[in-house]
Amino acid sequence: MLKWFKIGLGPLLGGVVFFLLNRSVGEFNMAVTGGVAIWMAVWWITEAINIYFTALIPITFLPFFGVISMKELAPSYMPDIIFFFVGGFLLAFSLEKWDLHKKIALKLLLLMGNSPKRILLGFMFTSYFLSMWILNTAVVMMLLPAALAVIAQISEKSHNPKIATPFLLGIAYAASIGGTATLIGTAPNLYFMDFFNENYPNLEPVTFANWFIVGLPASMVFFVFAYWFLVKKYFTKTLQFDIDMEYIKTSYSELGKLTFEQKILAIVFTVTVALWFTAKDVEIGSLHFSGWTHLFPEPSFIKESTIAMMAAFVLYVFPAKNTKGHLLDWNAAKKIPIGVIFLFGGGFAIAKVIGTTGLSSWLGDSLSFVADYPPIVVVISLTLFMTFFTELTSNTASTVLMLPILLAIASNVDAHPLLIMMPVIMSASFAFMLPVATPPNTIVYATEKIRVRDMALTGIVLNVAGVFISSFFVLVWAKWVYGI
Repeated sequence: MLKWFKIGLGPLLGGVVFFLLNRSVGEFNMAVTGGVAIWMAVWWITEAINIYFTALIPITFLPFFGVISMKELAPSYMPDIIFFFVGGFLLAFSLEKWDLHKKIALKLLLLMGNSPKRILLGFMFTSYFLSMWILNTAVVMMLLPAALAVIAQISEKSHNPKIATPFLLGIAYAASIGGTATLIGTAPNLYFMDFFNENYPNLEPVTFANWFIVGLPASMVFFVFAYWFLVKKYFTKTLQFDIDMEYIKTSYSELGKLTFEQKILAIVFTVTVALWFTAKDVEIGSLHFSGWTHLFPEPSFIKESTIAMMAAFVLYVFPAKNTKGHLLDWNAAKKIPIGVIFLFGGGFAIAKVIGTTGLSSWLGDSLSFVADYPPIVVVISLTLFMTFFTELTSNTASTVLMLPILLAIASNVDAHPLLIMMPVIMSASFAFMLPVATPPNTIVYATEKIRVRDMALTGIVLNVAGVFISSFFVLVWAKWVYGI
């Protein structure tokens, strides 16, 4: 019965919004778009059906209402940014295929030391660093066996069965924080880049480099705060002893020396990241760096997604030395989550129609009252809302829902739109209270070594901290760096 209630609630509320908009504004296409947007929002929040199928609502129903043709809407489901996403996934899959990510992770853990505090720092930093480049779900799953082995020793020596909590929470939280440092770290960042660049063609575009200039220091400060808070909350003076790292040492030695494939993969990945950083012009204060794309006939044709696909192509072509096949094969491509592509596409589609039907302008006029408030109040209010809203739904779905609203709000605030939108998008990844909030939270909770109460009480502090850290770094640091 509850399932049917959730299913019916979406179109019901969508119909109510259609009726109210059509009656008050008198624009049929705008009213239909508003109703469909609410229908999608309700289903995304309640997860009445799979969120990826929900994203197909615009392309399924809007042509029937005469709002937009299938031919016009279909390209929204495969914009060029999708290939940045696909290329990033292929690079990550190649790291996993040849166990290079495991080698990096275990080496970092061994370098950090063997006291409980150092081990926590090691697990958190490894999770943080790898999640900049690899899907955070894969990172947490990879670290979990080693973490549980070490936790068992710490629990035995400390006689504290709850000591697992900071280690497991630390791994999950660091993975979410690390994802905000780069554009490929988490899906909302990529979605935001394309949305911003599409809607503000006359402003400085969001690129891999200028996101990193803000995202890395903000995420590092948040990482340090999260580590300090977990130590402060859960560690006592009795946790002063060494831990046997034999499990991690054995796991590392079993991987052997760097193979030919791992060396080539490391080179390709490093070169790819360097090309992402240096592709476009970068200005930091008075410093100016010219991007290498100017060496080509049409620099604007070369996107971050072009570089990602070129890297994947190189890995597909390069043969492996000790086994049949290549560094990357079609089996990796088949693992690409098509559902996230649908989710991206649904967001782009509804955003397109919101703009073309005039609903965006109507929202902007309706939200004109925000001009009465200082930009910092607007930003902190929005980031607070986004952080706690994401506790209930996917951070990508939250971003898709919020960006058209942010676009309308930004048009009424006396500040650069990047300063309004970027901290809100970063906060979409800062949901730490509930097991359902993020995949990393779900994975560590599934070990049954964490209570929901502990996750909630710890997570709410980090939720609020994330709001203020992201707001500060965008409103102060980004404003200074970009000169906006």
